[in-house]
Order: sequence, then C-alpha cells, then structure tokens
Amino acid sequence: MRPAKILVVDDEPHLVKLVRTNLEAQHYKVVSAMDGPSGLAAVEKEGPDLVVLDIMMPGMDGFDVLQKIREFSTIPVIMLTAKDQDVDVVKGLHLGADDYVRKPFSVHELLARVEAVLRRAAPSEDVQARPPFKCDDFEMDFQQRHITVRGKTIKVGPTEYKLLSQLVQNAGRVMLHADLLRKVWGPEYGGETEYLRVYISYLRNKIEEDPAHPKYILTEHGVGYLFKRPEAT
Repeated sequence: MRPAKILVVDDEPHLVKLVRTNLEAQHYKVVSAMDGPSGLAAVEKEGPDLVVLDIMMPGMDGFDVLQKIREFSTIPVIMLTAKDQDVDVVKGLHLGADDYVRKPFSVHELLARVEAVLRRAAPSEDVQARPPFKCDDFEMDFQQRHITVRGKTIKVGPTEYKLLSQLVQNAGRVMLHADLLRKVWGPEYGGETEYLRVYISYLRNKIEEDPAHPKYILTEHGVGYLFKRPEAT
C-alpha cells in the first residue's frame, strides 16, 4: 500500500519545512507550494490524498484556493488558521474544508488531524458490503459509493459520504451529536457540533428538494439527527 501523498501550501518556508519533516517521519510523501496559484497547480499535477492549506497568504489566500479546489475536486483539505479567528474556522467549513488546525500548533495535533482526515477519506469495508438502501426517491449503493436522488447522481465529498452513511445505516433512529462526531470524524472529536451543523447543511442542499423543510435528514433539536425510515412495502 503506497504512502499517502500530502500537499502543504504555505508561504512560510520554516513552517513548510517543519510540517514536511514531521510528516515524512511518519512515512507520508510530502509535496509543497509557496502560494495559492502554485498550490492549485500542484493539486492537479500531483493528485495528493490530502491538502494542508494556510489561510493567510498574499494574493490568493487559502479561502480562494479552497473555493477553486472545490470546483473540481472533493480531496480532503485541512486549513491552518490563526488561533483567535473563529470566524475563519466557520468560513472554511462552509467553503468545504474538512478540518482545521489553529496556529501555533503542536506537531502531535497536526499529525492527529492528518490521520483522522485520511481515515475518514478511506472507504470502509464493512459499509461496502452492505446491500443498497432505498427510501422513496433516494438510493444509496454502498459498494459503488453511488447516491441518486430523484433519478440524479449526487456528488459528495468523503466526509459528507461518511456522515450520510452513518445516518442511512441507522435510518429511523436518532443519532446523537457526540456519537456522529466520533463515528464520522474520529475519537478525537466530540464537541465540535459546528462541524455537524455545516455538513448536515451540505447534505440537505444536495439531496433535499426543499432544504429548509427536509424530508430525509431530520433534526431532533438539542439531541441529534436521523434519516427517514423507509416505509414497509
């Protein structure tokens, strides 16, 4: 099995060197870019498994790069943000970031986030073995990782797919916020409910006919979420 390839995009050479050294020590393959345009070109040329992307870069900042990436790819992206900028975290999640790390960060924290995001992006064998799921005009084929709604194929990123899989596998049962976070994002998570809120919104916008009045992904206020149970036939 080949080592995961990680693209680091940051305009600070010392930080790129620090991240590269520590990722390579964990047997990851690392490529780097020093600005937004070069980072975009590297995504297309190198085909990395994960991007570590700084927000504060001159010219094309990390948000602009992320928006461009999401126009053609669902590759996982971890954003690097200033420690006190919660607004950056929310904005990054809404633009399609999979996770974030606050600067200054510990190497252990970065490695844990990288491992967690790559784990989410990997297909789960037990899910792949499940039979297809159908509820009204929603269908999910786990073996093909294929989702159709009202006859149209729906494209989702790896985190969206894992979240939807958890909800569908437990159709009709309320999944608690903390349980969803741990099952989808990993055991390191549990209190980041903003992640859930944003990703549930992503999924509703893609599969619901009226996202403001969802038919499939329902909210149990203050508790969690559930996917509609198929009607018995």
